[in-house]
Amino acid sequence: MEEIVVLVPEVFQDARGFFMETFREDQFKVLGLPHQFVQDNHSRSVKGVVRGLHFQWDPPMGKLMRVSVGSAFLVAVDIRKGSATLGKWFGVEASAENRRQLWAPAGFARGFCVLSEVAEIQYKCTGLYNSRAESGIRWDDPQIGIEWPVSKPSLSEKDRKAQTLAQWLAEAESDHFHI
Repeated sequence: MEEIVVLVPEVFQDARGFFMETFREDQFKVLGLPHQFVQDNHSRSVKGVVRGLHFQWDPPMGKLMRVSVGSAFLVAVDIRKGSATLGKWFGVEASAENRRQLWAPAGFARGFCVLSEVAEIQYKCTGLYNSRAESGIRWDDPQIGIEWPVSKPSLSEKDRKAQTLAQWLAEAESDHFHI
């Protein structure tokens, strides 16, 4: 999926530690990526936790995700009705060590699974959070078939009760949502 981008920042490291730029407006412009972020989020979870698959339609929200502590499997699923890649997923292992970042635009549901004992995930968002215009897709929706690195995750009640992609598409059609 060409809309999904994995970024690996340049790292300057020596015996004292390291320095890296996790975001530069000029570089994002050159890559054709959004460069106007309006909200930063920081999440800490323990091994085996799956969060997601979350998305928002008003305002549409893209996310740039990175792992600053530990490691996690980051996932994005295309939920755009009419898209050639509808229902397709992309996953990447990101960690504090490999410094990979995952960009997924609006119209993608995103989530992650913690692989290390603890992980902290930070993400920059292109839209402000709106609880009245957000939802989720089941982490284990068989129509999508994500190959998660865990079979019995720890889930929030909200994520446990999330809808399937088919249910979301039917709801989006009847209520005329646009992502």
